Amino acid sequence: MVKAAVVRDNSDGYVDVKDVKLRPIHEGEALVKVEYCGLCHTDLHVASGDFGEVPGRIIGHEGVGRVIQVADDVTDLKIGDRVSIAWFYSADGTCEYCVTGNETLCRNVKNSGFTVNGAMAEECIVDAKYAVKVPEGLDPVEATSLTCAGVTTYKALKIGDTKPGKWVEVVGAGGLGNLGVQLAHNVFGAPVVVVDGDPKKLEAAKKNGADVLINRHDGNVAEQIQDKVGGVYDSIVTAVNPDAFTQSVNALRPNGTLVAVALPKGDMALNIDKTVLDGIKVAGSLVGTRQDLRETFQFGAEGKVKPIVRTDKLENINNVIDDMKAGKIVGRVVFDFTGDDK
Repeated sequence: MVKAAVVRDNSDGYVDVKDVKLRPIHEGEALVKVEYCGLCHTDLHVASGDFGEVPGRIIGHEGVGRVIQVADDVTDLKIGDRVSIAWFYSADGTCEYCVTGNETLCRNVKNSGFTVNGAMAEECIVDAKYAVKVPEGLDPVEATSLTCAGVTTYKALKIGDTKPGKWVEVVGAGGLGNLGVQLAHNVFGAPVVVVDGDPKKLEAAKKNGADVLINRHDGNVAEQIQDKVGGVYDSIVTAVNPDAFTQSVNALRPNGTLVAVALPKGDMALNIDKTVLDGIKVAGSLVGTRQDLRETFQFGAEGKVKPIVRTDKLENINNVIDDMKAGKIVGRVVFDFTGDDK
Protein backbone atom coordinates (compact mmCIF):
# COMPACT_ATOMS: atom_id res chain seq x y z
CA MET A 1 0.00 0.00 0.00
CA VAL A 2 1.15 3.53 -0.77
CA LYS A 3 -0.16 6.86 0.43
CA ALA A 4 -1.65 8.80 -2.47
CA ALA A 5 -3.92 11.72 -3.38
CA VAL A 6 -6.96 10.45 -5.30
CA VAL A 7 -9.89 12.13 -7.02
CA ARG A 8 -13.03 12.03 -4.90
CA ASP A 9 -16.08 10.04 -5.95
CA ASN A 10 -18.07 13.24 -6.50
CA SER A 11 -15.27 15.03 -8.41
CA ASP A 12 -15.72 18.16 -6.30
CA GLY A 13 -12.32 19.62 -7.13
CA TYR A 14 -10.51 18.20 -4.11
CA VAL A 15 -8.72 14.93 -3.34
CA ASP A 16 -8.63 12.34 -0.60
CA VAL A 17 -5.28 11.27 0.84
CA LYS A 18 -5.52 7.54 1.41
CA ASP A 19 -3.67 4.24 1.14
CA VAL A 20 -3.83 2.69 -2.32
CA LYS A 21 -2.59 -0.65 -3.60
CA LEU A 22 -0.74 -0.40 -6.93
CA ARG A 23 -0.94 -3.23 -9.44
CA PRO A 24 2.22 -5.20 -10.35
CA ILE A 25 4.33 -3.71 -13.14
CA HIS A 26 3.91 -5.10 -16.66
CA GLU A 27 6.32 -5.55 -19.56
CA GLY A 28 7.98 -2.29 -20.56
CA GLU A 29 7.29 -0.65 -17.19
CA ALA A 30 9.22 0.47 -14.13
CA LEU A 31 8.27 1.30 -10.57
CA VAL A 32 9.42 4.66 -9.21
CA LYS A 33 9.77 5.69 -5.58
CA VAL A 34 8.51 9.26 -5.78
CA GLU A 35 10.64 11.95 -4.15
CA TYR A 36 8.66 15.08 -5.03
CA CYS A 37 5.54 16.01 -6.97
CA GLY A 38 4.29 19.49 -7.83
CA LEU A 39 0.63 20.47 -8.01
CA CYS A 40 -0.43 21.85 -11.39
CA HIS A 41 -3.66 23.64 -12.35
CA THR A 42 -4.40 20.69 -14.63
CA ASP A 43 -4.64 18.52 -11.51
CA LEU A 44 -7.47 20.79 -10.37
CA HIS A 45 -9.23 20.26 -13.70
CA VAL A 46 -8.91 16.49 -13.23
CA ALA A 47 -10.17 16.66 -9.64
CA SER A 48 -13.19 18.65 -10.85
CA GLY A 49 -14.01 16.27 -13.70
CA ASP A 50 -13.52 18.97 -16.33
CA PHE A 51 -11.97 16.50 -18.79
CA GLY A 52 -14.29 13.68 -17.78
CA GLU A 53 -14.77 12.23 -14.31
CA VAL A 54 -12.10 9.79 -13.06
CA PRO A 55 -13.01 9.03 -9.42
CA GLY A 56 -10.28 7.15 -7.58
CA ARG A 57 -7.55 8.26 -9.97
CA ILE A 58 -4.22 9.23 -8.38
CA ILE A 59 -3.45 12.75 -9.60
CA GLY A 60 -0.03 14.25 -10.32
CA HIS A 61 2.18 14.75 -13.36
CA GLU A 62 5.02 16.89 -12.03
CA GLY A 63 6.76 13.97 -10.37
CA VAL A 64 10.40 13.07 -9.85
CA GLY A 65 11.75 9.92 -8.23
CA ARG A 66 14.14 6.99 -8.32
CA VAL A 67 13.53 3.71 -10.15
CA ILE A 68 13.24 0.83 -7.67
CA GLN A 69 12.01 -1.96 -9.96
CA VAL A 70 12.07 -2.69 -13.70
CA ALA A 71 10.35 -5.33 -15.81
CA ASP A 72 12.57 -8.05 -17.27
CA ASP A 73 12.40 -6.62 -20.79
CA VAL A 74 13.28 -3.02 -19.85
CA THR A 75 16.59 -1.68 -21.17
CA ASP A 76 15.87 2.06 -21.13
CA LEU A 77 16.06 2.39 -17.34
CA LYS A 78 17.91 0.79 -14.47
CA ILE A 79 17.37 0.73 -10.73
CA GLY A 80 18.58 3.98 -9.20
CA ASP A 81 17.87 6.22 -12.20
CA ARG A 82 16.12 9.47 -11.33
CA VAL A 83 13.24 9.99 -13.76
CA SER A 84 10.28 12.25 -14.35
CA ILE A 85 6.59 11.39 -14.29
CA ALA A 86 5.10 13.88 -16.76
CA TRP A 87 1.61 14.56 -18.14
CA PHE A 88 2.73 12.89 -21.37
CA TYR A 89 2.86 9.35 -19.99
CA SER A 90 3.05 7.40 -23.26
CA ALA A 91 1.79 7.12 -26.83
CA ASP A 92 1.45 4.33 -29.40
CA GLY A 93 4.75 5.28 -31.06
CA THR A 94 3.62 4.38 -34.58
CA CYS A 95 0.96 6.86 -35.71
CA GLU A 96 1.54 9.85 -38.01
CA TYR A 97 1.89 12.20 -35.03
CA CYS A 98 4.41 10.01 -33.18
CA VAL A 99 6.64 9.55 -36.21
CA THR A 100 6.64 13.23 -37.22
CA GLY A 101 7.78 14.73 -33.91
CA ASN A 102 4.26 15.46 -32.62
CA GLU A 103 3.91 12.54 -30.23
CA THR A 104 1.90 14.52 -27.66
CA LEU A 105 -0.93 14.72 -30.23
CA CYS A 106 -1.15 10.92 -30.56
CA ARG A 107 -4.79 9.80 -30.49
CA ASN A 108 -3.79 6.91 -28.21
CA VAL A 109 -1.89 9.07 -25.73
CA LYS A 110 -1.98 8.29 -22.02
CA ASN A 111 -1.71 11.07 -19.44
CA SER A 112 -0.30 10.72 -15.93
CA GLY A 113 -2.83 11.56 -13.26
CA PHE A 114 -5.76 11.42 -15.67
CA THR A 115 -5.99 8.33 -17.88
CA VAL A 116 -3.47 6.44 -15.73
CA ASN A 117 -2.47 6.82 -12.09
CA GLY A 118 -0.07 9.69 -11.52
CA ALA A 119 2.80 10.78 -9.31
CA MET A 120 1.05 12.27 -6.26
CA ALA A 121 1.87 9.11 -4.35
CA GLU A 122 4.74 7.41 -2.57
CA GLU A 123 5.26 5.14 -5.60
CA CYS A 124 4.26 5.33 -9.26
CA ILE A 125 4.36 3.05 -12.30
CA VAL A 126 5.88 4.50 -15.50
CA ASP A 127 6.33 3.42 -19.10
CA ALA A 128 10.10 2.97 -19.25
CA LYS A 129 10.42 4.36 -22.79
CA TYR A 130 8.66 7.58 -21.88
CA ALA A 131 10.07 8.37 -18.43
CA VAL A 132 12.73 11.02 -19.14
CA LYS A 133 15.85 10.91 -16.99
CA VAL A 134 16.59 13.89 -14.77
CA PRO A 135 20.19 15.20 -14.87
CA GLU A 136 21.97 14.55 -11.58
CA GLY A 137 23.06 18.20 -11.42
CA LEU A 138 19.46 19.41 -11.34
CA ASP A 139 17.72 19.93 -8.00
CA PRO A 140 14.87 17.36 -7.98
CA VAL A 141 12.51 19.80 -6.27
CA GLU A 142 13.04 22.29 -9.11
CA ALA A 143 12.90 19.51 -11.70
CA THR A 144 9.26 18.84 -10.82
CA SER A 145 8.17 22.20 -12.23
CA LEU A 146 10.26 21.74 -15.35
CA THR A 147 8.55 18.38 -15.92
CA CYS A 148 5.29 20.17 -16.73
CA ALA A 149 5.24 23.96 -16.35
CA GLY A 150 8.74 24.35 -17.75
CA VAL A 151 8.43 22.09 -20.77
CA THR A 152 4.95 23.44 -21.51
CA THR A 153 6.10 27.05 -21.76
CA TYR A 154 9.27 26.03 -23.61
CA LYS A 155 7.18 24.27 -26.23
CA ALA A 156 4.80 27.25 -26.43
CA LEU A 157 7.69 29.63 -27.07
CA LYS A 158 8.92 27.33 -29.84
CA ILE A 159 5.45 27.23 -31.40
CA GLY A 160 5.31 31.02 -31.19
CA ASP A 161 8.57 31.15 -33.17
CA THR A 162 10.16 33.30 -30.47
CA LYS A 163 13.27 35.08 -31.73
CA PRO A 164 16.12 37.06 -30.13
CA GLY A 165 15.23 40.74 -29.81
CA LYS A 166 11.56 40.20 -30.71
CA TRP A 167 9.02 41.16 -28.04
CA VAL A 168 7.05 38.32 -26.49
CA GLU A 169 4.10 38.64 -24.12
CA VAL A 170 3.58 36.21 -21.24
CA VAL A 171 0.07 36.43 -19.82
CA GLY A 172 -0.17 35.07 -16.30
CA ALA A 173 2.90 35.06 -14.05
CA GLY A 174 2.10 31.97 -12.02
CA GLY A 175 3.80 28.58 -12.13
CA LEU A 176 3.92 28.44 -15.93
CA GLY A 177 4.28 32.12 -16.71
CA ASN A 178 7.28 32.74 -14.49
CA LEU A 179 9.18 29.92 -16.16
CA GLY A 180 8.05 31.28 -19.53
CA VAL A 181 9.65 34.62 -18.66
CA GLN A 182 12.95 32.98 -17.78
CA LEU A 183 12.99 30.79 -20.88
CA ALA A 184 12.08 33.67 -23.19
CA HIS A 185 14.75 35.89 -21.66
CA ASN A 186 17.58 33.41 -20.98
CA VAL A 187 17.15 30.81 -23.72
CA PHE A 188 15.51 32.65 -26.62
CA GLY A 189 17.03 36.07 -25.95
CA ALA A 190 13.68 37.85 -26.31
CA PRO A 191 12.48 40.93 -24.41
CA VAL A 192 9.37 40.13 -22.37
CA VAL A 193 6.12 41.87 -21.46
CA VAL A 194 4.34 40.25 -18.51
CA VAL A 195 0.64 40.71 -17.74
CA ASP A 196 -0.85 39.69 -14.41
CA GLY A 197 -3.15 41.10 -11.74
CA ASP A 198 -1.04 40.16 -8.71
CA PRO A 199 1.72 42.65 -7.74
CA LYS A 200 3.73 39.88 -6.04
CA LYS A 201 3.72 37.76 -9.18
CA LEU A 202 4.67 40.77 -11.29
CA GLU A 203 7.56 41.55 -8.96
CA ALA A 204 8.75 37.93 -9.17
CA ALA A 205 8.56 38.14 -12.97
CA LYS A 206 10.65 41.31 -12.91
CA LYS A 207 13.34 39.57 -10.85
CA ASN A 208 13.39 36.78 -13.41
CA GLY A 209 13.99 39.02 -16.41
CA ALA A 210 10.70 40.65 -17.45
CA ASP A 211 11.28 43.99 -19.19
CA VAL A 212 7.78 45.47 -19.03
CA LEU A 213 5.17 44.77 -16.35
CA ILE A 214 1.45 45.42 -16.84
CA ASN A 215 -1.18 44.98 -14.16
CA ARG A 216 -4.33 43.80 -15.92
CA HIS A 217 -6.45 45.68 -13.36
CA ASP A 218 -5.19 48.96 -14.82
CA GLY A 219 -7.28 48.25 -17.92
CA ASN A 220 -6.57 48.69 -21.63
CA VAL A 221 -3.91 45.99 -21.54
CA ALA A 222 -3.61 45.59 -25.31
CA GLU A 223 -3.46 49.34 -25.84
CA GLN A 224 -0.73 49.65 -23.20
CA ILE A 225 1.34 47.01 -24.94
CA GLN A 226 0.88 48.61 -28.34
CA ASP A 227 1.89 52.01 -26.92
CA LYS A 228 4.92 50.80 -24.95
CA VAL A 229 6.54 48.29 -27.32
CA GLY A 230 4.59 48.57 -30.57
CA GLY A 231 2.88 45.23 -30.02
CA VAL A 232 4.37 41.77 -29.51
CA TYR A 233 5.45 39.16 -32.02
CA ASP A 234 4.01 36.30 -30.01
CA SER A 235 1.84 35.99 -26.93
CA ILE A 236 1.92 33.00 -24.58
CA VAL A 237 -1.34 32.83 -22.64
CA THR A 238 -1.05 30.87 -19.40
CA ALA A 239 -3.82 32.73 -17.52
CA VAL A 240 -6.96 30.68 -16.83
CA ASN A 241 -9.25 33.47 -18.02
CA PRO A 242 -11.04 33.68 -21.39
CA ASP A 243 -10.67 37.49 -21.49
CA ALA A 244 -6.89 37.10 -21.46
CA PHE A 245 -7.02 35.46 -24.89
CA THR A 246 -9.01 38.31 -26.42
CA GLN A 247 -6.69 40.93 -24.96
CA SER A 248 -3.66 39.04 -26.22
CA VAL A 249 -4.88 38.87 -29.80
CA ASN A 250 -5.21 42.64 -29.78
CA ALA A 251 -1.69 43.05 -28.36
CA LEU A 252 -0.09 41.31 -31.34
CA ARG A 253 1.85 42.93 -34.16
CA PRO A 254 0.97 42.02 -37.75
CA ASN A 255 1.97 38.43 -38.49
CA GLY A 256 1.97 37.76 -34.75
CA THR A 257 1.08 34.47 -33.10
CA LEU A 258 -1.21 33.80 -30.16
CA VAL A 259 -0.20 30.59 -28.39
CA ALA A 260 -2.99 29.22 -26.20
CA VAL A 261 -1.72 27.23 -23.21
CA ALA A 262 -4.23 27.67 -20.38
CA LEU A 263 -7.54 25.83 -20.40
CA PRO A 264 -10.34 28.07 -19.12
CA LYS A 265 -13.89 27.05 -19.94
CA GLY A 266 -15.56 28.92 -22.76
CA ASP A 267 -14.55 30.51 -26.04
CA MET A 268 -12.16 33.26 -27.01
CA ALA A 269 -13.34 36.23 -29.07
CA LEU A 270 -11.33 36.63 -32.25
CA ASN A 271 -11.64 39.89 -34.17
CA ILE A 272 -11.97 38.76 -37.78
CA ASP A 273 -10.77 42.04 -39.32
CA LYS A 274 -7.57 42.06 -37.27
CA THR A 275 -6.99 38.35 -37.81
CA VAL A 276 -7.29 38.61 -41.58
CA LEU A 277 -5.80 42.03 -42.22
CA ASP A 278 -2.87 41.57 -39.82
CA GLY A 279 -2.20 37.93 -40.71
CA ILE A 280 -2.68 36.81 -37.10
CA LYS A 281 -2.03 33.16 -36.27
CA VAL A 282 -3.63 31.26 -33.38
CA ALA A 283 -2.06 28.03 -32.16
CA GLY A 284 -2.71 25.66 -29.31
CA SER A 285 0.26 24.23 -27.43
CA LEU A 286 -0.02 21.02 -25.45
CA VAL A 287 2.96 20.26 -23.18
CA GLY A 288 6.09 19.00 -24.92
CA THR A 289 7.70 15.88 -26.31
CA ARG A 290 10.31 13.77 -24.57
CA GLN A 291 13.02 15.67 -26.44
CA ASP A 292 11.51 18.99 -25.39
CA LEU A 293 11.66 17.81 -21.79
CA ARG A 294 15.29 16.69 -22.09
CA GLU A 295 16.19 20.14 -23.40
CA THR A 296 14.22 21.86 -20.64
CA PHE A 297 15.96 19.78 -17.98
CA GLN A 298 19.30 20.76 -19.49
CA PHE A 299 18.42 24.45 -19.29
CA GLY A 300 17.61 23.89 -15.62
CA ALA A 301 20.88 22.08 -15.00
CA GLU A 302 22.74 24.99 -16.64
CA GLY A 303 20.95 27.53 -14.42
CA LYS A 304 19.12 29.22 -17.30
CA VAL A 305 15.76 28.58 -15.67
CA LYS A 306 15.13 28.29 -11.93
CA PRO A 307 11.58 27.51 -10.80
CA ILE A 308 10.06 29.27 -7.80
CA VAL A 309 9.16 26.36 -5.53
CA ARG A 310 8.34 25.58 -1.94
CA THR A 311 7.65 22.21 -0.41
CA ASP A 312 4.72 21.05 1.69
CA LYS A 313 3.30 17.87 3.19
CA LEU A 314 0.76 15.77 1.30
CA GLU A 315 -1.74 16.08 4.15
CA ASN A 316 -2.07 19.80 3.32
CA ILE A 317 -2.90 19.32 -0.35
CA ASN A 318 -6.52 20.51 -0.19
CA ASN A 319 -5.44 23.72 1.53
CA VAL A 320 -2.96 24.24 -1.30
CA ILE A 321 -5.75 23.61 -3.82
CA ASP A 322 -7.74 26.40 -2.15
CA ASP A 323 -4.75 28.74 -2.37
CA MET A 324 -4.21 27.86 -6.02
CA LYS A 325 -7.86 28.50 -6.86
CA ALA A 326 -7.60 31.87 -5.13
CA GLY A 327 -4.45 32.77 -7.09
CA LYS A 328 -2.37 33.10 -3.93
CA ILE A 329 0.59 30.96 -4.99
CA VAL A 330 3.70 32.44 -6.58
CA GLY A 331 5.47 29.65 -8.46
CA ARG A 332 4.74 26.06 -7.45
CA VAL A 333 3.99 24.07 -4.33
CA VAL A 334 5.81 20.73 -4.39
CA PHE A 335 4.84 17.85 -2.12
CA ASP A 336 7.70 16.08 -0.38
CA PHE A 337 7.56 12.29 -0.23
CA THR A 338 11.10 11.90 1.16
CA GLY A 339 10.35 13.00 4.69
CA ASP A 340 13.08 15.65 4.44
CA ASP A 341 12.54 19.28 5.40
CA LYS A 342 13.82 21.20 2.38
